Amino acid sequence: MEAANPQRLVMTIAGFDPSGGAGIITDVRTILHFGCRPAAAITSLTFQNSEAVFGAIHETADSLRAQVLPVVQEQQVLAVKLGMLPTAELIVEVVRLIQERNLPAPVIDPVIRASSGYELVEASAIEALQRELLPLARLITPNVPEAEMLTGISIEDEQGMREASRRLREMGAPAVLVKGGHLKRKSRIGFREDPRQSVDLLDDQGEVTEFRDEWISAPPVRGTGCMLSSGIAACLALRLSLVESVRLAKDYVTDAIRFAPDGSGEN
Repeated sequence: MEAANPQRLVMTIAGFDPSGGAGIITDVRTILHFGCRPAAAITSLTFQNSEAVFGAIHETADSLRAQVLPVVQEQQVLAVKLGMLPTAELIVEVVRLIQERNLPAPVIDPVIRASSGYELVEASAIEALQRELLPLARLITPNVPEAEMLTGISIEDEQGMREASRRLREMGAPAVLVKGGHLKRKSRIGFREDPRQSVDLLDDQGEVTEFRDEWISAPPVRGTGCMLSSGIAACLALRLSLVESVRLAKDYVTDAIRFAPDGSGEN
């Protein structure tokens, strides 16, 4: 992609993964790939590698505000990506910042649990996300397990993905991208039309777009959720449509999976 343009500032508010496999480091790489300039605020300092998460120290509302305010006071932010928001306190502060500073409606990657099983967010944070943050979103990008946690329904097939997206829109999110990769691994019969395909469903205010792609049989790659959501945010900063933004970001993630030398873990 083209060199970063200082006029296209994309802010990521997310956790920090010292191993570089996910979180803010991955977001920054992705935003730069799409020709935008990244800014970042850390919500949690995690301790992890490709095999497991060993712990985390979370930021406070005050420390998050202290990171964000100097940036947004000086420069115009054209898109916002939200990743790991581990506490209700941080979610309420993000909501306050978006409203006070008139920040763009964010792309939300609802990071809830690591693939190793480590709970990345508190239960009260999930409730705050549902109640406070979803109505401010431009898009939320849950994978199947995240969509199940947020909606309380079991997703076994594409119809379940549609129902989950409908329920998330009823909670206030104007657009939902349910990612089907986990369902593909969960149930090979979930995609009866063609077992060689995976599908993601974009529900934008009731208008559903299916993204069908070749299923790549490869070990999971960490950080794909971060790549996808930050890529979509960067494309929105470039003033592309939501459908175009999702397609370009998905292509980027597909290449990352196809050409990964050795995948392990998943975000």
